[in-house]
Amino acid sequence: MSKYKLSTKTYAGIPDELAKKDRASVVLTSIPYDGTSTWGKGADKGFKAFLYASENMELYDIETNSEPYKHGVWMEKEMDVKKDSPEEMVKKVYKKTKDLLKTEKLLTFFGGEHSVSIGILRAFAEKYDKLTVLQIDAHTDLRQEFHGTPYNHACAVAEAQRNCNLLQVGIRSMDVEEKKYLDPSKVYFAHQIMDNDYWMEESIKKMTDQVYITFDLDAFDSSLMPSTGTPEPGGMEWYQVLQYLRMVFSRKQVVGFDIVELAPNPHNPAPDFLAAKLYYKMLAYYFDKQKKKK
Repeated sequence: MSKYKLSTKTYAGIPDELAKKDRASVVLTSIPYDGTSTWGKGADKGFKAFLYASENMELYDIETNSEPYKHGVWMEKEMDVKKDSPEEMVKKVYKKTKDLLKTEKLLTFFGGEHSVSIGILRAFAEKYDKLTVLQIDAHTDLRQEFHGTPYNHACAVAEAQRNCNLLQVGIRSMDVEEKKYLDPSKVYFAHQIMDNDYWMEESIKKMTDQVYITFDLDAFDSSLMPSTGTPEPGGMEWYQVLQYLRMVFSRKQVVGFDIVELAPNPHNPAPDFLAAKLYYKMLAYYFDKQKKKK
């Protein structure tokens, strides 16, 4: 991983004054955990690749005519979870998220594999009574237990489904046992949304006012995002995803988000740049709404 040698200690190389806790509007937390992945490994190394790409990314967003970084991004020290059991990791992430929620900043998280979202979602569900969790993903992740634990990446939103209004978008892979937990009215399978955008309006109508987005990068088609543990063909395209995200951010109060499952390939940096750009676009949409509210 020496390839990802950073030249600064701030997110995207932004000025130090914009990266301080008291000045920043955004918190960025790295959760480098890959303890339960069952196929491709490397998601614990995703954050460095993401930061390296971010550091080499233009910080002016054409679409929103804005520079989101000027709102400030405080990058926390990477969480120490790599050697933890799934149960220990979820407990730590839950406690960390509970503490961060007291800051009233926009909380953003970068995995790691998708099991890191379990503790985050638990803390957000406790803070927001009627929370919608928008899961953009190739997999349903509704197993109640997998490989002896409910804290596996294959169980990433099982608990959230019980505690929140769960909407699932981009799904194209699941185990038959998960069908019993699936709510067909709140699932938008990839093959159903590939040639229309009517589903976007329909899904947004099913959301409550406050939305947390958990974004598994394997939601993208594997031609765009091969650098994940389980790259699935038939996924979502870049502008389709951006159109949907912009609608969600503009219509709802997005209270936080995570991006997970980047398993970088040093020989192909394009997926790293996609992840970096996706994160920055989400910040752009968030602050664009704030600007329009004023």
